[in-house]
Amino acid sequence: MEKIKKDFFEKSAWAQGRLVIGVDEVGRGCLAGPVVTAAVMLKSKRSPLIKDSKILTKAQREQASRWIQQHSWYSIGIASHHIIDERNIYQATLHAMRKAIIHLLIKTPEPSHILIDAMPVQLQETSVAHVPIHHAPFGETWSCSIAAASIIAKVYRDALMERMHLVVPGYHLAEHKGYATKAHRQAVQELGGSIIHRESFIRQEIFVTSETDDEQLSFF
Repeated sequence: MEKIKKDFFEKSAWAQGRLVIGVDEVGRGCLAGPVVTAAVMLKSKRSPLIKDSKILTKAQREQASRWIQQHSWYSIGIASHHIIDERNIYQATLHAMRKAIIHLLIKTPEPSHILIDAMPVQLQETSVAHVPIHHAPFGETWSCSIAAASIIAKVYRDALMERMHLVVPGYHLAEHKGYATKAHRQAVQELGGSIIHRESFIRQEIFVTSETDDEQLSFF
């Protein structure tokens, strides 16, 4: 596929007085908790704060999230661990993204394009079925709208997992946010799964991953 120029869709839309929606997810590879998606329509041109959430520190993400909330319309879509177990993580992520988009469209003007990180979301039988959808890997690198969505989703999910840590102690959720770190895998092996763990992931031993702790912790 031809490489997409940085913020091509946003710049084209802004030049015409229109806006776009960016969509991203957080938590697909986690052992516990939901997958969280966000849909963002930036009202203002991009800020230097908006970058791929994975390369920002926690403080930078929270600062960026505050800016985005003040300069955009946004919506959150969540698929619980139950939905992930029932439908599989791929279908659950599509479901959550679709929810985020539809909820956002209730309060926004019609977008010129909908931009999604990698996932081929379908919006047939909606009022925006005619709006072009573009999806491609590494969306945060070619769209500031997707990068903004990644930040909103990440900050929201991290805060959620920190609260879950108080409800389900013993798994270090506040530290790793549900990702398959060594400490998390060891806790699962010792305690078994909790009420928020993805049984399908645990059952298939997806937590035995080739990623190192350092790679996992780079998300936090």
